[in-house]
Amino acid sequence: MNIDLKELTLLAPIFRELFKGYHISRSNPELYTQLAAQQDQYRSLFKALGYELTCDSRGFYYFVPEQMGAQVNKTAQRLALFTFILVEHLADQGRDPLAVLDGGSLGRDELPALLEKYRDLFLQAEVTTQDELEEKIMRRMTQLGFASEDNGIYRFLAPMHRFLDVCLSVQQDRNLAATLHSSLPLPTPTLVADDEDEIITLEPAAPSPSSAAEESEEAALARAMAEERDAQEIE
Repeated sequence: MNIDLKELTLLAPIFRELFKGYHISRSNPELYTQLAAQQDQYRSLFKALGYELTCDSRGFYYFVPEQMGAQVNKTAQRLALFTFILVEHLADQGRDPLAVLDGGSLGRDELPALLEKYRDLFLQAEVTTQDELEEKIMRRMTQLGFASEDNGIYRFLAPMHRFLDVCLSVQQDRNLAATLHSSLPLPTPTLVADDEDEIITLEPAAPSPSSAAEESEEAALARAMAEERDAQEIE
């Protein structure tokens, strides 16, 4: 494909934002409009440079790391954990989590109660105070394009669907395990050193060499399904 650099007038700012892990959505109309209009050219150019440009059908662009590691960086784990917490918290309040996390908002004044209610879970993310919650989670969400902040109101943007997808996937795995009366091992994120410019990766941790001889998740699932079928036949 022939790439006309003259048409890619916003190449520098687009690359800079994507490279640092930012998700470009309609909240950045200038960058988003050009990406959408010249999507094929940008994808081809970035591919030649070693970067994979992903366009989510729900309206946002981001870079997939060249090497999809088995570990989940610390920021990604914190944001995923916060999403889980927020979904449960909103449901407890009778609010629709999807409506809030898909273009809705959360006030800064709601953070203290949230922190107190889920203090044990936040400890896992090394978050113990509201300042740490705002610095390690809310600020990173805005820096990476998952949310915007204006006068103490955090508005969630389309890229939040990446974390919502993870929530739904894990919940489905847990429901399946419960249905099959099985203790299937669920993917557990592994913390690595935090980096201000990391690219968010949402991949489960790979099995360690020491557990290579153990039954794989796929094998455990197949075994559980077979046992369930046998039980039904006996009945």
